[in-house]
Amino acid sequence: MSRTRQSNSMKPWVGWLLFFVTLGVVFLLGMLAASVTQRRAEIASVMNNRKVEITGIESRNELFAVNYPREYETWTKTADTTFRSEFNGSSAVDVLEQRPEMVILWAGYAFSKDYGTPRGHMHAVEDIRETLRTGAPMTAEESPQPATCWTCKSPDVPRIMDSVGIAEFYNKPWAHWGHEVVNPIGCADCHDAETMDLKITRPGLIEGYAAMGMNIQEATQQEMRSLACAQCHVEYYFTPEGKYLTFPWHNGTTMEGAEQYYDSIQFADYTHKLSKAPIIKAQHPDYEIFKTGIHAQRGVSCADCHMPYVSEGGIKYSSHHVRSPLASMNNTCQVCHRETEEDLRNSVYERQRSANQIRNLVEQELATAHLEAQFAWEKGATEAQMNNALQLIRQSQWRWDYAVASHGGSFHSPVEFQRILSLSLDRAHKARFEISKVLAQLGFTGNVPLPDISTKEKAQAYIGLDMQQERGNKKVFRETVIPQWLEKAKANNRLVSLK
Repeated sequence: MSRTRQSNSMKPWVGWLLFFVTLGVVFLLGMLAASVTQRRAEIASVMNNRKVEITGIESRNELFAVNYPREYETWTKTADTTFRSEFNGSSAVDVLEQRPEMVILWAGYAFSKDYGTPRGHMHAVEDIRETLRTGAPMTAEESPQPATCWTCKSPDVPRIMDSVGIAEFYNKPWAHWGHEVVNPIGCADCHDAETMDLKITRPGLIEGYAAMGMNIQEATQQEMRSLACAQCHVEYYFTPEGKYLTFPWHNGTTMEGAEQYYDSIQFADYTHKLSKAPIIKAQHPDYEIFKTGIHAQRGVSCADCHMPYVSEGGIKYSSHHVRSPLASMNNTCQVCHRETEEDLRNSVYERQRSANQIRNLVEQELATAHLEAQFAWEKGATEAQMNNALQLIRQSQWRWDYAVASHGGSFHSPVEFQRILSLSLDRAHKARFEISKVLAQLGFTGNVPLPDISTKEKAQAYIGLDMQQERGNKKVFRETVIPQWLEKAKANNRLVSLK
């Protein structure tokens, strides 16, 4: 009996242990509550003590600097191009020089003239002016590209859309708005100027959601931290009439869903100059591929990794230096992962290297398919004979472009990325087999003679581009038209200062 009482009675030290544990828990909860209160007070202080009252759609990013100096300062760092990784970085790299097969893949389309890796947001307007893809228009109405090409380059775009209407903005030549679109991607692209709440400013995303039967107004705050990026980092196309920017999400956000939609409306961005295949030019389906990856499935947003929280002087805020998470792994990857930076970085590179191997094979095989198709036409092939091969080329190129045009897709969703590239390789093989059957019907059974496309210059010359003239025209445009745009923008108070 006495032993039972002794075993059931609590040891004195156990009571003290429970007391101190409870005390610690209460202390930590108090600290958390104080921290939350402090953060709310800091936000309220910023919002209530704004020095500049900003209303409407304010596209001049510099005006936000007074009220939000920390965020603005980090945003200006998107001009930095010094970061490097194993696969490019934040500086512009001439991809066509690295991969001349891509000149062949885009023969007949402006991307065969110029294609470089993207730089930071602060370079957005500058880079679209400089690229050879937008041509060298000497007047506002002679642009080879539509105004729709400006859509994701500047907060001036929602300002103009609000003023003249969405369809009217799109349905103009690219140079028409050159004196109006002058401020690079910035604050008003993603924020309501009065409340600084995240805001969708591009109608394409709202309409894309509606096409899936969804209401973007029902998105959660965490979803908005990705959807603000998805306004631009997505696949889209311009309607033939009016050049209206449209997301092909009518069958969902998958690669196959978009292809089914394009096929249903018999859409092609261009007819390939060599093979005559009807080609869909993928843009940059970053969001769509990201959605299929493990990070998205675990609720991680784009901003969690590309705009990590930082602390300064006791204030915690989101860095607006949008860039690769590899550039600051201590407050991106290592917030969740406990491995060393070296191990995490190598894990990323392993995925990228594996995807790159398949990409190399696809580009070689697909470029050869285009060249062999050209040879078949020259031998007298008919449309009926070539139809199967051309459809396979279309499918192969759509899958290749969908994958490689996505920024970070090989890491965001390595399984889906390699699945898509593998399907592209399969279609390219089948296309070449179909072409060989056509050639056999025409009495040719040898190896198709292929041109030397070992450099960008040789490939561009083969498809008939006069790059010296293209660059010369751009030089004149740069020295005459762009200064006029900037002077007019300054005169109309569209710029805080001449850039």
